[in-house]
Amino acid sequence: MELRHLRYFVAVAEEQHVTRAAERLGIQQPPLSQQIRALEAELDVQLFRRKSRGVELTQAGEALFHDARTILARVEHAVAAARRAARGEQGRIAIGFTSSVPFHPFMSRIIRGFREAYPLISLALEEGGTSELVDGVRQERIDAAFIRSPVVDPLGLEVRPLLEEEMVVALPAGHALARNDKAALPLSALAAETFILYRRPIGPGLYDSILAGCHRAGFSPRVGQEAPRMLSTLNLVAAGLGVSIVPASMQGLHMDGVSFKPLNDKPPLRAPLTFAHRRNERSPVVQRFISLISQAIAKPRSRG
Repeated sequence: MELRHLRYFVAVAEEQHVTRAAERLGIQQPPLSQQIRALEAELDVQLFRRKSRGVELTQAGEALFHDARTILARVEHAVAAARRAARGEQGRIAIGFTSSVPFHPFMSRIIRGFREAYPLISLALEEGGTSELVDGVRQERIDAAFIRSPVVDPLGLEVRPLLEEEMVVALPAGHALARNDKAALPLSALAAETFILYRRPIGPGLYDSILAGCHRAGFSPRVGQEAPRMLSTLNLVAAGLGVSIVPASMQGLHMDGVSFKPLNDKPPLRAPLTFAHRRNERSPVVQRFISLISQAIAKPRSRG
C-alpha cells in the first residue's frame, strides 16, 4: 500500500463520488476506480458500496477512513516540519552564557526577538564559565555562547565583539565610600580594600582587566575571596566581606546590602560582551540566530 492509495481512497470517501474525486485529484476516473479496486483487493475487504448516484463507505471503509485521514495529516505535518527545519524555522538551539551576561539588555533583546520570530524553535540556555562554554561550542554540546573573556585559541570558532560596557564598584551598603551616591570614585580609593573577584579560571578576561586597572592606579589589589559566579560575588559584598568591580548592568539587580558607584579612571575599565559560534556553521537554526546577532551589531553600537 502506498500513500497515494490512501489519498485516492480519502478523496472518494469525502466526495462520495468517483468522478468528482478524480477531478479533485487531477486524474482520469477509470484509473482511480482501478486503484480503489486494487486497494480493496489488497485489504481483502469492500470499502465502498456503489449507489445510483455515487458511492458510500462500508463499515470497513469507515474504519479505514478515519485512520487514513490521520495518517495523511501526520505525513503532511512531517513534511511541513522537515521543510521548516531546512529553512531554520523549526528545531532546537542551545545557547551558553557567562553569569553576568543575562543582566545586560542586549542578550534579553536577542533572545526575546528570536523567540518571537521563530516560535517553533526550542531554545535551551546554559550558564557556565568562558572556557567551559568555548569547549562546549567546539564539541557541539552547545551551539553558541555569550562570553566576557577573550578566546585564547579561536581555532574553528568565529568570535564577534558585540559591545563594551562600563564597570562599577560594588560596595557593602553603609561603606564610607558609598555615602555620596553621585560622586564617582577613582580606583586608587580602593587601594586599602579587600577585593572579591569572579574566579579567574572561569572569567579570566574580567579578572585580568580589574587587576590591570588597579596596577595602573598604583596598587596591587588584596584579593580576599574568589567567587564561582558573579551573583555570588555580590552576595559576598552584601555580607560585608569586601568590595568588587562588576559590569554596570549588574546594577539592575538592586540587591539589598550592596551600593554601586561609578568609576572615573582614564582609560575607563570596560567589560566586553562577545559572541562565539562555530565557523562555517551548517545548522539552519543556528544560522538564523547568527543572522539575528549580525543584524543587531550592524546597528549603531551602544557602549553599555
